[in-house]
Amino acid sequence: MLLSSTTKALSRTGGTLFKQSVTRRTTKRSFATGEKIWNVYLSGEIHSDWREVIAHGIREKELSVTITAPNTSHEDSDDCGAIILGMEEERKNWDKISASMNAIRTQTLIKDSDIVVVRFGEKYRQWNAAFDAGYATALGKSTIILHPPSISHMLKEVNASANVVCEEPTQVVDTLAYVIRGELPKVPKDGDSFIPIADRLGKGNPNP
Repeated sequence: MLLSSTTKALSRTGGTLFKQSVTRRTTKRSFATGEKIWNVYLSGEIHSDWREVIAHGIREKELSVTITAPNTSHEDSDDCGAIILGMEEERKNWDKISASMNAIRTQTLIKDSDIVVVRFGEKYRQWNAAFDAGYATALGKSTIILHPPSISHMLKEVNASANVVCEEPTQVVDTLAYVIRGELPKVPKDGDSFIPIADRLGKGNPNP
């Protein structure tokens, strides 16, 4: 990627770092002769509207993305086997026939996906989400893990194997926009305090 930039001067006043000029990124960030349609599977927590937020963001940015997901009705996923095949006398058997039926959809869509997004919420222990994350990783799929910062420690192994870890659904959309088109948000997460790596930590190659 080519950069045209204004040299930054950095000064410290009262412990606060100020940027006196801003690097402008002006060149085209990706190259393609056609646009791939990306298959993105949204796994995990079913008790909030995070999937709708991501879908809305994808539509707004007009990204070439097809979204898939598991059955998000808790009751249906619990009872599908018994409704179709008949009730079982023991809970473990009831759960087994439903879980096996749900796995047809889940495993097929994860295998067909380019990116698997797995959302963990604070309220429930989503064992199935952790399983999906591991399954996707074993298949060599790119994974984006989404969860609030408060549960980062509990998910440290899951996070360590992920390509990207996000805190908000909008960050997932921004990640997809960057991966697909090379588009970055107009405003960095750190806002006006953002400093490019070459100015903050030095150039990786001093003699490019």
